[in-house]
This record gives sequence, structure tokens and C-alpha cells, in this order.
Amino acid sequence: MHALVGIIGLLLIVTVLWDVFETIVLPRRVTRRVRLTRLFYRTVWQPWSAVARILPKSKRRETFLSVFGPLSLLVLLTLWATVLVLGFASIDWAIGSRTGSADAPGSFLTDFYFSGTTFFTLGLGDITPNGPAGRTVTVIEASVGFGLLALVIGYLPVLYQSFSRREVNISMLDARAGTPPTACELLRRHQEAGSMANVDQLLRDWESWSADLLESHLSYPVLCFFRSQHDNQSWLAALSTVLDTCSLVMVGIDGMPKWQAQLTFKMARHTIVDIAQIFNAAPSKEDGQRLTSEGLAGVRTMLSDSGIALRNEPGDDATLAELRAMYEPYTEVMSRYLMMPLPGWMPKARASDNWQTSAFENTPSAPEQPFKKCIMGAVPGESRAHRVAASGDPSD
Repeated sequence: MHALVGIIGLLLIVTVLWDVFETIVLPRRVTRRVRLTRLFYRTVWQPWSAVARILPKSKRRETFLSVFGPLSLLVLLTLWATVLVLGFASIDWAIGSRTGSADAPGSFLTDFYFSGTTFFTLGLGDITPNGPAGRTVTVIEASVGFGLLALVIGYLPVLYQSFSRREVNISMLDARAGTPPTACELLRRHQEAGSMANVDQLLRDWESWSADLLESHLSYPVLCFFRSQHDNQSWLAALSTVLDTCSLVMVGIDGMPKWQAQLTFKMARHTIVDIAQIFNAAPSKEDGQRLTSEGLAGVRTMLSDSGIALRNEPGDDATLAELRAMYEPYTEVMSRYLMMPLPGWMPKARASDNWQTSAFENTPSAPEQPFKKCIMGAVPGESRAHRVAASGDPSD
């Protein structure tokens, strides 16, 4: 019996240490399906998301979902530590190395207590190991506990640095593509500002962003659960908007080269496919509802009214459908799994950017703001300051 418990304790220790190595140290995606971390997130996320679906679609739901990422990380670290303490306590009990007092035999609870004080290097000294085997196990456990603490101290800053890098471009997209961001709004604003030539550089920046997203989120999948600062923004919505924009440029827009759009499309598509594989999320069947034939006609009309000529030759609609079929099944399945809504292709009517709103302006006593419209357009009664901010021209 003692030998069996000792073997189980050793297996627990090896399993947790290998899981810690794969999660924190190993800088690549782990394809093995049977993992403690994978099992933990699958077990915890399902009831958490089920509760979130019961909540009304409001800030309360988004707040509830935003807690999951950071909280699950802390719970996972606690789970690792608890299993390691339990594993070492099992080995201690198997070799009979602890005693509650000088003349009384120890118990498993005593071994568990001593294992905890050793793992967290408390050094209370009220219980001491007996024999060479017990002392050896004590030194090993203290080393493991100290090493895990060092890994966690180094792990959290790297994790939050990756999160911050991700969010910078997402925040900047607000003024360039609206909130939530859409491909048509991104192109329209650049056209009205006379900056269509800058779209190529913008896509180059988003190619780098997609590559960084791929590297960081494959190494640390928990970042996928971290939500953006604003409820109407997300890394998935930004990635979807970039893919939509690249698809339109690749179909053909007069005066715009396709090369950078092709590069960005490949990188962004690679990112969403690999992230979907992390969660074993099979791509959904493409139903085309995100952009119907009527919606495509609306896209062409909106772009044409803004002075953007989207190619409309035989086969162009089929080309766009083929491009969408390469990524939309993955974005849709991840949207359902993570409960992150995808943006449409065109902005919502009278949508306001995040920079145009604040909690103070939404209070009943706040004066009505007349500028809650798309950023590039002025409305009657709008202040000169907001027109200048929208157009970038002080003479406006």
C-alpha cells in the first residue's frame, strides 16, 4: 500500500512538472491532447461560458467573461502547487519520514502539512524529516517550490507584455475602422482622408501584428481568453476585419497594389487557423450569412459612393467567396467558442467610435452630443473641435 501511494505521488509530480514545462517554458504549440492544462481549461470554460450565456447581452456579461482569463491563470497556478504538495506528501507518507512528535507516529495529514511548509519554503521547524530518504525528498521539494515561484514571477510579466502589444493596434484601429471595426469603414475613411496609399503600410503593420499574435498566443493560449479594454473590441474582431480588408484589396481596388494584402492575408489566416487548432475547434460549415449577395451589393454601393472602385467583373464575386471560405469558418467557430462577436462588413447605422463617447456623456444630466456618427462626417451643430478631430484639417 505504501509503495502504491508513493508511485502515485511520483506520477503526480512528474505530470505537473512536465505540464509546467510545456505551458511556461516550451515556446511552441503542444499538439498532445492529454494535458493537465488543456483538461483544466476545458473543464472550467464550459460551465463559465454556460453561465455567461444565461446573462443578458450587456456589460454584465462582458465583465463576467473578462474575469475568466486572469482568474483561470491564478487558479491553474494554485492547482499546480496543490498537486505538487500532494505528490510530495504521498512520497513522504510512503517512506515514513515524518513524525508528529518524538514518540508518536506521523499521519498523512502531518506529511501533507510538512510538504506544504517545505514547498513554500516556510521553514517553521516544528516537524523535521527522519532518515536520509526523507531529507533528500525535503531538499528536492524545496527546490521545486522555489523554482516554480521563480517561473511564475518571470511568466506573468511576459504574459501581460504580450497582451499589451496585442491591444495597442486594436485601440488604434478604432479611429481607422470604426467601432466595431469593419473593412468598408476602414477603406472609406482612408479614401475620404486622401490616404489610400497608406493602406498598404497599414496592412504591413497588421502583418507584423498577426505574426506576433501567432507567436504569443500559441506559446500562451490563455491569452485568447483575455478580452480587450472595451466591450465592443476584441483581437478576433480586429483579425477578422484585417482579413476582410485584405480580401477586398485582393479582389481588386483601382490604384491599390495587391502584394502586401496577399502577404497580410496569408499571415492572418495562418494565425486564426493555428489558434483554432489549439482549442480543437473544427471550422464551421460556411453558410455565407456574414456577407450575403445583398450585403455584397451594399458593400459595393458604399465603396462606390466613397469613390472606391471595387472590381466587378465576372468571377470577382466567386473569388471573394473563395477567399472568405478560407478564414470565415475559423473566425466563426472561435467567435462562438470564446463568445466574441464578429463585426460585419459595413458599419452599423449611427455607430459611435470609442473616442467619441465617455461615461460622463452617457449620464442623464449630460448634454446631448451631436457628433455621434461616423468619424469622417460632420453633422449639423457639431463643434469645430470635433470636426477638426474628425477631418484632421484645422481649416474645417
